[in-house]
Parts: sequence; structure tokens; C-alpha cells
Amino acid sequence: MSFKKIDTNLTFADIALSNTRDRNRAIKRMKEINAAVDWKPIEEILLKNYPVGNSFEGNEAYPPLILLKCLLLQQWFRIDSDPELETQINDRDSFRTFLEFPIDLSSPDHCTFSRFRSRFSPDAMRAVNNELLSQFASKGLAINEGMAVDARLVKSASHPRSKEKLTEEKKIRETPGGKLDKTGNPLKFSRDLESD
Repeated sequence: MSFKKIDTNLTFADIALSNTRDRNRAIKRMKEINAAVDWKPIEEILLKNYPVGNSFEGNEAYPPLILLKCLLLQQWFRIDSDPELETQINDRDSFRTFLEFPIDLSSPDHCTFSRFRSRFSPDAMRAVNNELLSQFASKGLAINEGMAVDARLVKSASHPRSKEKLTEEKKIRETPGGKLDKTGNPLKFSRDLESD
């Protein structure tokens, strides 16, 4: 078995739809998300930890990066089932854009998502998740999740701080003056210095 070759060249249908796609805000958002992530390190983790596709016998498998991106869409848009995810990918041009699927390629079968999840270890999934979140954090971005309506990148209100800066802030917070605001009143809201 080997991985399916996804042809990303434009078809006549892609060209015919290009005018409407250029004005589609959902497609623009998905392109922004795709461009904000360096997928290479994530793909390397996936290829090291996903046992499928190493043999040249049998049917070709979907590349693990595509399957991961499908699961990310499922999470970000709160799609509650794998069959519904399959339907949404086949139905939504913005999803196909994010996955870089040509218009004539069908979504992976819903069973493929389940098998991918079961073959991929929790530790490897955590490594992928950490890589993705650290990339977003390093750019000051966060994902707003929505109910199959909207997912977009937004500038995070919080900016990542170095370990040294956090250690310094913890020391200040432990002093009596560190528990007061600028006017000398007790702090009502403060940054959680223990959160990661």
C-alpha cells in the first residue's frame, strides 16, 4: 500500500468556480488557517507514528496529514459524527480548500476517520497537538471554534511569555504588593501563571 496522490492542479470546474471562490469569506478563512501552519513538522510526526501506507501492496491509503486535517475540521466545527464529517467535506467548498482536495475527489469514507483515530497513538496525537498549538501561540493566534458555521484565526489576547518572565511574575505575585492593582486595591482579575 502507498499513499494516494492528490492532484492539486486546477480542473476546468475549478477555473469555472474561481470567480465565486475569490469572494467566499469562508474559503479565505480556511486559506488563512492553512497558510498560518507549517505542516511539515506535523507531517513528520504523523509519518513516524502512522503504520499505514508503508507497503506497496493493497489499496492506496489517504496521506495521514489529510486525515488529521479532516479531524481538525471536525473538532473546530464541532461536527458530532464521522458520517457527518464525510458529508460536510463533500458538501463544503471551504473544507475542500483547506484539505486541498480537487473538486472531483470524494471525501475519505467515515470508517477511514475511525480507523485513523484507532491506529494513531494518544502520545503521537498529543505531540501533533502540541506542535500545532505552539505554532499558533508563537504567532499570537488562537482558533475560535464554531458550530459548523465559523472557525477563524484570531489574534490571541494573551501573548506567550518566556519561562524567565513567568518566574519573575510569580515572585512578584507572592509579595504583598503583587496582590494589588495599580490603585492599591486587591486584584480582581489576573493572568493565571500556572496555565500552559
